[in-house]
Amino acid sequence: MPKVFIRTYGCQMNERDSEQVAQMFTEGGYTVTGEETDADAILVNTCSVRDQAEQKALGKMGSMGSYRRNKPHVVFGFMGCMAQSRGPELFERIPHLDVVVGTQKYHKVFDYVDTILQRRLHRRMDELELSLTGESVCDVEEEAGSQNTIRDHIPKDLNASAFVSIMQGCNMRCSFCIVPDTRGKERGRPIPEIVEEVKRLRDHGVKEITLLGQIVNLYGRTEFEKVDGKSPFVQLLEAVHAVDGIERIRFTSPHPIGYRDDLVAAFTYLPKLCSHIHFPMQSGSDRILKLMRRPYKNQKFVEICEKMKAARPGIAITTDIIVGFPGEEEEDFQATVDTVQRLQFDNAFVFRYSKRKDTPAAEMDGQLPERVKEERNQRLLDVVNEIAKAKHQALVGTVQQVLCEGPSKTNKQRLTGRTVTNKILIFDGDAHKLTGQFLDIRVEESTGFTLYGSVI
Repeated sequence: MPKVFIRTYGCQMNERDSEQVAQMFTEGGYTVTGEETDADAILVNTCSVRDQAEQKALGKMGSMGSYRRNKPHVVFGFMGCMAQSRGPELFERIPHLDVVVGTQKYHKVFDYVDTILQRRLHRRMDELELSLTGESVCDVEEEAGSQNTIRDHIPKDLNASAFVSIMQGCNMRCSFCIVPDTRGKERGRPIPEIVEEVKRLRDHGVKEITLLGQIVNLYGRTEFEKVDGKSPFVQLLEAVHAVDGIERIRFTSPHPIGYRDDLVAAFTYLPKLCSHIHFPMQSGSDRILKLMRRPYKNQKFVEICEKMKAARPGIAITTDIIVGFPGEEEEDFQATVDTVQRLQFDNAFVFRYSKRKDTPAAEMDGQLPERVKEERNQRLLDVVNEIAKAKHQALVGTVQQVLCEGPSKTNKQRLTGRTVTNKILIFDGDAHKLTGQFLDIRVEESTGFTLYGSVI
């Protein structure tokens, strides 16, 4: 059986897309391997949100070209957002590259790769000198209905949680973001199809679902009607909530635009909704938000957060923030710090602004020096970390319910799970007995961002 290795960079949507690709290779008779040197096909699923992610993907693919010395038939491919944005130019950057597939063509990756691989293997048996020949493929065209192709999962013996892609694309045009160009326009999947996918996951032991969308709360706004004043997204939440056996529902990431009272109210009558939202703020300055083309003001963002806290007491709110955006003055940065202190986020991902190709922000006046961006990044992180550590420390001595997800990624001898507020908790136990189970854990220690405890 041929083997495929898949490396994924970027967001949870990329992780979900990679799982779909892996499932297609499994159905096609391949084995998914974690050892790149052992693979007959090597795929890298890429991200374009930040330059660092692109450079990692390019560096990784470049270094793996040496594997052809021992396995001249191996097929190399790029998938995802960088593949979509750069297209044919990637063949110039990576001479050994064979396949470039964009974000609307994941369902075709297997056919493209397998065709080239089989051709090489057959040629190799006949004429060794032809083993490296075979047509390359670049497919970054739009395809209607592509949002409905991310629907299959790899069955697992121990499976507690799963991602479910409910839509593709984004109609917003934030000045710093390349996603609308790499993911296309908003396209939502029908609610019945999503519910059927959730039921299949339930039948395989999944207890927790995370609904994924580029702007998840805008799901279906251009395709489906409101019902009783409820948006399509709230209708979907209700439908998934009604699936017996699914005990927790998460979603990521919403946008302040479209985050209306019907979604806030859902947290008052849908108990399976977890008490956590990741809610990107980006900046606390109205002037910078306008330059970012984020069509809301800071006060609106604050109001939504306060409504959420009232609807679900104890809810954890995390966020994304960009520092050093073009034109950001000290007072703009201070407005961000003030909002972080006011809202007391449970955590925040803080990013230094980096130019992205073909985005308006890349051409703006007022580009800041890296030293200024780094200094502001560190100052804000200090504030964020102080708040986050205090919130984690406050949980020491309490009993928290976690859904056991299996062995910890950093220590396979211990288990990991998440609280309903998305705090990571590490504890001892038997993975085969406890994975997928809800457990009461007494929190005994906090290292700042991770909790440790014992099963009661």
